[in-house]
Amino acid sequence: MGFRWSLTLSIHFLLLYSLFSFSVTNCRLSVSHTKCHEDESYALLKFKESFVISKSASYNPFGYSKIASWNATTDCCSWDGIRCAEHTGNVINIDLSSSHIYGTMDANSSLFHLKHLQSLDLSDNDFNHSRIPSRIGELRQLRHLNLSGANYFGEIPQEVSHLTKLLSFDLCSLFYSPDPVNLLSFKISTLRSLIQNSSNLEIIRLNYVSISSPVPDIFINLTSLKQLSLYSCELYGKFPIEIFHLPSLRSLDLGNNYHLSGKLPNFNSSAQITMLQLTSTSFYGTLPESIGNLKSLKYLLISQCKFLGFIPSTFGNLTELTYLDVGYNNFKGHLSSLLVNLTKLSTLRAGFNEFSSDTISWICKLPGITDLELDFLNIGFDSPLCSANLTQLSVLSLRYTNLSGQFPSWIMNLTSLAYMDLSGNNLQGELELNKFLMLKMLFFVELSLNKLSLIGGKNSFNASLSHIQLLGLGSCNLKEFPKFLQNLSELSYLYVSDNNINSFPSWTWGKTSLQRLYASNNSFIGSISPLICNLKSLVHLDLSFNNLSGMVPSCLGSSMQSLQTLVLKGNKLSGPIPQRYMVASSLRMIDLSNNNLHGQLPTELVKCRMLEVIDFSHNQINDSFPCWLGTLPELKVGALGHNHLYGSIRCPATFSFPKLHIIDLSHNQFSGNFPWETIQNWKSMMASNESKLQYELHSNITLSGRVSWWSDGYSYSLTMFNKGSVLVYQNLQELYYLIAIDLSSNKFSGEIPVVMGDLTGLVLLNFSNNMLTGSIPSSLGKLSYLEALDLSFNRLSGNIPLQLEELTYLSYLNVSFNNLSGHIPQHKQFATFQNSSFMGNQGLCGSPLSKRCENDAGSPFVPHSASDDDNDDKDSGFFVGFNWKVVLIGYGGGLLAGLALGWTFSQEVFEWLKTVHMSFYFFSKGWF
Repeated sequence: MGFRWSLTLSIHFLLLYSLFSFSVTNCRLSVSHTKCHEDESYALLKFKESFVISKSASYNPFGYSKIASWNATTDCCSWDGIRCAEHTGNVINIDLSSSHIYGTMDANSSLFHLKHLQSLDLSDNDFNHSRIPSRIGELRQLRHLNLSGANYFGEIPQEVSHLTKLLSFDLCSLFYSPDPVNLLSFKISTLRSLIQNSSNLEIIRLNYVSISSPVPDIFINLTSLKQLSLYSCELYGKFPIEIFHLPSLRSLDLGNNYHLSGKLPNFNSSAQITMLQLTSTSFYGTLPESIGNLKSLKYLLISQCKFLGFIPSTFGNLTELTYLDVGYNNFKGHLSSLLVNLTKLSTLRAGFNEFSSDTISWICKLPGITDLELDFLNIGFDSPLCSANLTQLSVLSLRYTNLSGQFPSWIMNLTSLAYMDLSGNNLQGELELNKFLMLKMLFFVELSLNKLSLIGGKNSFNASLSHIQLLGLGSCNLKEFPKFLQNLSELSYLYVSDNNINSFPSWTWGKTSLQRLYASNNSFIGSISPLICNLKSLVHLDLSFNNLSGMVPSCLGSSMQSLQTLVLKGNKLSGPIPQRYMVASSLRMIDLSNNNLHGQLPTELVKCRMLEVIDFSHNQINDSFPCWLGTLPELKVGALGHNHLYGSIRCPATFSFPKLHIIDLSHNQFSGNFPWETIQNWKSMMASNESKLQYELHSNITLSGRVSWWSDGYSYSLTMFNKGSVLVYQNLQELYYLIAIDLSSNKFSGEIPVVMGDLTGLVLLNFSNNMLTGSIPSSLGKLSYLEALDLSFNRLSGNIPLQLEELTYLSYLNVSFNNLSGHIPQHKQFATFQNSSFMGNQGLCGSPLSKRCENDAGSPFVPHSASDDDNDDKDSGFFVGFNWKVVLIGYGGGLLAGLALGWTFSQEVFEWLKTVHMSFYFFSKGWF
């Protein structure tokens, strides 16, 4: 999620956590007059000895080690975090939250000797992926159990259902994290038993615990339930509507369960719900009129659902509402009517809907507004008279809202502004960047894709006092780096793509805080300075589509430990690919395609164990097939097309390419049979575990001095020849199901291996322009996801297998210019293919060819040999009988989309690609 969302969740959690902590410790001020029992004191000291103290074990910046002061010379009832029963002296409450505890807790823990425990809080510590011991069920007196954010792992033991006196139960996997994952899992049978046995439960918090089932109806029996949090539990099915009507319910959080559906009920006037969170679920329908009965509601988060229609007028009854997020739905109507009487709003997020607004002056009715997001709405943009009074507004996001005219001067009155995104509008005129120095809290500025002329102004020395960390100036008519940037000491993210900058100032290489540098589609000339490797914190570097020449600095591989993506495609770089790489490299993607690099592939890339994408296509590399790439555990994409690679492809079984699902070896000089043993190794191309195909979606920037993260997912892209066109696939992370093999334009001989049909996840298969013989294997009919099959310009013979009629997704077929014969199948997808799919096979007959099957005479066509003069390679079969055009196409059903450019990469094509790259990049990037 974006920074603002994470920050809000963090604040919201702290509030809830503070309330929860107060509820279970409100008696701690009581004076204990009875001394602690010796056996319980001993048990606590043994517990202390079984762990080490580590500050990194807790996220809470205010946490401290409570156990550090425990010692045998004092009464344990006086120890920090311990409370005893006043009359018996038994330990009844343990609060060791955020105590920097690190280690493993097992079934032998002395903690389980404390049979009188009523409250146990071990949250925000690190138990090192150990399992929750089953003996937890022996603490039968427990009323409150909090193990949240304690780094437990595995299945929650069924013995927790023995805790029949529980009032609050918190096993949330994580407090804060840039990349949250579900560490714990809950069997639905165990959850049902817990609910059945602990019928007085008031608080259940299981965020990021994998439940992977529908929400059980048994929840409706918990008449005392006040808070239910099931965020990101992999729930699915229809949510039981009766849970909304539980008489004591105050807070319901079902967010981030994408397959959980339902509709909002008719709320009773007695409902006391204060927080309702349905973000990123499949809840649908219109908001009921009765939503106005939720007069205690303070937080309503229903973004990224399937709600639609007009918001009812009764919404104005929600006068206690402070946080409203309805973004990414299909709501209609005037935005101002939504805000009637909602004077307590501090956060309003309404973007990506069909709202309209003739003015923004309604903001004056929200004196406490701190967070305003109206992205992709069509709004009028006047200057609110109250702008000087909006001193609390810290987040302003108005992306793609059709703003025009001069930069809104009233924004400079927003003295608390920290985040400002005005990208994708029609703002014009000159803008002096130094003006932003007046906004002392500002750390995020995004002005890309406007028509502004940015000037650095004078007196930029004050920039050293600025806190700007993220700055987007793409497509802003820049001809040089603004001097304003030189003294931004905290700058972490700089986006200056799609300008007309031709050189880097020397001070760029001193920006050691820089983590992201995007400067694609400019006019940079000359070589890449080796001083770029002074930027040791660099995570993403994109200098693609410029006029850079010279060699790739070797230090980018050998000394940049933090670098995750290196994108230098579309330049004029020459010399060898850097050969040395670090053992601890973070590199996930390296794209040096479309340059003039030569020599061999760097075998030291095997040190980069996190590599997901390699693209060295369209260069002059001269090497044999790199079997060693098969040892990279995360490699998913290998693009080596349009080089001078040669020889046969035979790799030992140990080089298995465990996650490979896109390989492009086209336009090389590979020869021999394509070995069936290699195909059998490509297990990830079989329709199987989806997790093997997914990429690392996000990388994160830690914002200095802040408690949250801002994430941007760099968009992996790949160019492939498919369906008769060159396609640029943007945002491969979202197209993880694209499984493709392109072996076209080589010298492969022999038959198509029958085991090719075992790669049941294949979407694209291209064997065209080789020397293949034999028949088309009927096993290809098992490739049920196949959308494109190109076997043209080979020496294949025999019939077209009828089994191919079962490929219901097949939208492109080309078997032209072979020696095929017999009837062309006529049913299903085959009824959609044109004459060009079958031409050049004189033995074929039937529609769409003009040759009827009763006229079977004629000699077979002898195709052009791929072993002919290499200079003919680029002309062999790729334009015969075809009129190539630049078109925008997609796969059947809209599954995948790409940009077709023609098959060669001339300089004109590069220039055209540069003009469209920006719009595709921002569309797929989705900053929010």
